[in-house]
This record gives sequence, structure tokens and C-alpha cells, in this order.
Amino acid sequence: MLMKYKLPFVLVLLFVVSCTEKKETKKVTVEPKDTKVKLMTLDPGHFHAALVQKTMYPQVDSTIYVFAPKGPEVQDFLSKIEAYNSREEAPTAWKVNTILTDNYIEEMIAQKPGNVMVVAGKNSKKIDYILTAVIAGLNVYADKPLVINEEGFKKLKEAFAIAKKKGVFIYDIMTERFESTTMMQKKFSMIPSVFGELVDGTPSEPAISKESVHHFFKYVSGNPLVRPPWFFDVNEEGEGIVDVTTHLVDLVQWEAFSEQIIDSTDIQMLKAKRWPTVLTKDEFKKVTKLDEYPSYLKDAVKDDKLQVYCNGEMVYKIKGKHAKVSVIWNYQAPEGTGDTHYSIMRGTKCNLIIKQGVEENFKPVLYVESDAPDFEKHLNHALANEINKTFKGVEANKVEEGKWRIDIPSVYKVGHEAHFAQVTENYLRYLEAGKLPSWEVPNMITKYYTTIEALKMAKKQE
Repeated sequence: MLMKYKLPFVLVLLFVVSCTEKKETKKVTVEPKDTKVKLMTLDPGHFHAALVQKTMYPQVDSTIYVFAPKGPEVQDFLSKIEAYNSREEAPTAWKVNTILTDNYIEEMIAQKPGNVMVVAGKNSKKIDYILTAVIAGLNVYADKPLVINEEGFKKLKEAFAIAKKKGVFIYDIMTERFESTTMMQKKFSMIPSVFGELVDGTPSEPAISKESVHHFFKYVSGNPLVRPPWFFDVNEEGEGIVDVTTHLVDLVQWEAFSEQIIDSTDIQMLKAKRWPTVLTKDEFKKVTKLDEYPSYLKDAVKDDKLQVYCNGEMVYKIKGKHAKVSVIWNYQAPEGTGDTHYSIMRGTKCNLIIKQGVEENFKPVLYVESDAPDFEKHLNHALANEINKTFKGVEANKVEEGKWRIDIPSVYKVGHEAHFAQVTENYLRYLEAGKLPSWEVPNMITKYYTTIEALKMAKKQE
């Protein structure tokens, strides 16, 4: 009887020992957790998606994943990545895994090979992409604007609430915070001996004003930009008053109320308006490569010309200060020029003005204007003791009585495309720290509240 059970007993014993050995081996060979950020680009329809990858980052895995429908837009994105990889100076080394399918967002959520979704494309779809991503526990890094209408804004507030519960971030790409003259304007405005404090202003002479001029035909990374035809559909792209103004409203908050939390109750919209830019069929063809207007644009075509409501202006009060934001779109910039920016911050001791006209060779220049007594002494003291600690080599040169030009070394003038890397590096630091600054999320919500309120008012006042 003993021999009858001896063999099965031995087999059971060997099985137990074997399981024990496997468990021990598994513990020994466990790999450390991968801390690299892994990017997934979803439906790239705007060249800003590629600009995020124009630079490589040590915290980011070199393999990126692209989920998109087949078509020219994703091919343009892939071509730009290949161009960055093959350029002679500082080539990148991205490895691209491309998943092209009509069910691209479902595939991204099902596979989830990364932890950050990058999105830059059709603005009408963006908030739904964001909401889907945060529900799935993914971080979001998105081109502006996140929303273009009131329905989208409601979803955005919901998305931020879900992101907070899931412990993930939603962040929009605010490149203009890194433009050198804007940084310097903010820096001077925070020095009481030079700027004093921001005046309250009036609707006709606001405390802070920002105007941005853009162009449909332009060059990106040295090549003519081909825009998708839906870019001219305000139902997809959004009107100008909720699109480019996102940057300007952000700068008003960021400069005038640095690191302060701004609530929607701090905003009072006073007036807003909108108007179209009219394109001929030849101009439309030059920028889209299409011979005809798509059917979805037919309601915007009058006398064979396309009317795009890409221009807008708003005047509002923010924490009691008057602000004005304007955006203008032209077809093409004069030769040798590009997109331009104008800004003024009015202080009790001086005005800080950014101009970008003929006199400045169409390059942004910061001026300081003041008739305060002993102002030049205070300006030079601030340069030596505060400005040059952060921005070495900045100088003030008097151009006329009561007016100084702030000369900024070229090392700080890296250009619009390079600002994407600077914003991305900031975002990566926030991911590593596991938190955003306390003011970022509430101020993002208020920023989009402001643009949507402006659109509502502009339509009502027509």
C-alpha cells in the first residue's frame, strides 16, 4: 500500500518545490518600474502636434505612438517627424509606431501603450478626446483651444473634475509665455520701483491690451504650410475669438495676476465683436491645394469668396482691471514679416509696450515709457539688481525723452517653434513632481470661460 501512494506523493512534492522556486525566481528578476513618459499622438491635424517632437527630451521614451485615421493630415505629421530625424543639425531619433484606423481613439484606449496623449487638430473634437483620455486615466497635453463653444466648456469642467479624481493632468500648450519680450514685460511689471502697480484702466484705455495678427499662408520649418480645408470651417476650428485669443487671454492672466487664482466670477465681459476675413478661390487653393471649396463650407461662400469669421475683439474686466484682447487674420504677411503681436501694460509709474511694426523690422521690441521723476535711475537699478540676475545682458537704451528700448540678447529670442520644447519641458517637470501649480487648473477654466463669454456676446450684439 505504501508503494502505491509513494509516486504520487513525490510528484506533488516536486510540484510544490517547483512552484516555490518559480516564485523566488520571479522576485529576483522583477524589472524596475519604467519611469519614462510615453507619448501617444492622437489624430494629428495641426502642425503643432509635430512641433512637440521637434526636440527630444531625456524624460520621454524615444518611441512614440500615433493613432489616427488614414489621410494626408497624419502623413504630413509623419513627414515632419521624419524630417526632424534626418536633418543635419541636432537630428532627433524618434521611433514611430503608427496605428491607422477609423477606430483610432478606441484603439488608443484599448492598447494604451503610453501615459500622455498629445492632441492638436480639429478643435470641435478635442474636448471629446480629452474627456475620453482622462476617463481612461491618461494625462493630456493639448494644443489650444481646448473648447470652442458653450457645450464644450461644460465638458471641460467635467474633464478637469475627472482628471483630479484620477490623478492625471490636463494641460494646454501656452507657447507665448516664453516669447522673450513678453517675459520681459511681465518681469518689469513686477518691479514696483519701475512699474508701480497696474492701473484700473477704462474700456477705451484698458490697463492691459493685447493684439495678435496672424496669416493663413506662412512657412513652417522652412516649408510652405498646407492647411487642411476644415481649418477654415468655424464649426471645426472655432471662430477667431475663441481660438487665437486663448493665448492672449492667458497672457493677461499670467502677466497681470502672476500665480494668482482667478475665478470666473472675477470676469465681467463688457463688449465683444467678430468679423470675417474674405479669401478668393485662388488664395484658398494656394493654402489648401484644393481647386474647389468643400461642400461643408458652402454656407460661408458669397460671390465665390470664402468668409471666415476668424477676427474678434473683447473688452472685459478681470479682478477690477480693464483688459482688451484682439485677434486679426490676414491672408499673407508682407515679405520678410510674419505673425505680429502688440501689447501694452499701463502702470502708475510707466507703460510697458511691445511693438512689432516697420520701425522694429517686424520683430517684437519692448519699450518703456515714463515721465516719472528720476525714472531712469530706477530703471537702471532694476536692470542691474533684478533683471540681469535672470536675463543676463538685457539693456535699456534711451530713444527719446521719456522712452527707452529694452534690448534683449539674441540667446533669449529662440522663435515660436522652439517655444514648444520649452512648454513641454515645463509640463514634464510637472509630471515628475506629480502636481501642477495651484493656479493653473482654475485659471485654465477661467480662461475658457472668458473666450466663450466673448463669443456669446459678439453673436448677441450683431
